[in-house]
Amino acid sequence: MSTWARVGPSLEGSAILTNERIDSVETPEGTLELRRRGAKDFMILIGGQVLMTTSLTASELALAKHGCAQIVNKKAPRVLIGGLGLGFTLRAALDALPPRARVVVAELNSKVIEWCQGPVAIATKDAALDRRVRFYEGDVTEHVREVAADASQARYDAILWDLYVGPPARGGAEDPRYGDLSVHNAWEALVDGGVFGVWGEAASPAFEKRLGQHGFKVERVRLDGRAARHAVYLATKLPRIQPNRERSRR
Repeated sequence: MSTWARVGPSLEGSAILTNERIDSVETPEGTLELRRRGAKDFMILIGGQVLMTTSLTASELALAKHGCAQIVNKKAPRVLIGGLGLGFTLRAALDALPPRARVVVAELNSKVIEWCQGPVAIATKDAALDRRVRFYEGDVTEHVREVAADASQARYDAILWDLYVGPPARGGAEDPRYGDLSVHNAWEALVDGGVFGVWGEAASPAFEKRLGQHGFKVERVRLDGRAARHAVYLATKLPRIQPNRERSRR
């Protein structure tokens, strides 16, 4: 991602820096690093700040649980997950989906994929190694645009975005991820009745309104505990209204 927003307090000078650094990579936003405490407690940091941790996963799990609920009875549903993170959205989706499901995970940073297939796999029961999963190394909005523009490509039953930057509270129509064009492309890339699930750092009335304007029925899931301030939007694709041909000939 070009911006990293899901961050916690800086760890500079904190005792948590004694945690084991597993790996790191330089990015335009600073050093992206994976740290481990004990056997299964991992965190990803950017520029010395906590980006995500295995101890705070409630909103990620809710996104997958609710986002897949409407398609679990399909024999071979197709799901797109935008953003891998530590793999908990993927793990929860795989647990809910049937054996013949196909899941595409779009992730910009190949190091994150490497971590989830390597040391972090123990925390997610090998989610990133599941045979139902394949990876798209790139921006999820670009993949959605490609699917939307190509009528020969199969549509998704669910598109779930767990991106580091959720929809801004007052995001404009030109926003590359949450603006009009991006929301329209998501609608086009889904089957009728498909679900567009989006995680947000906080509620975004502007984004919620935009979803409704582009043919979605919108619900915001209520979260509890420490995840209560986060938002999970579930937008169900309504079919395009076809003109009445008899009436149009009159």
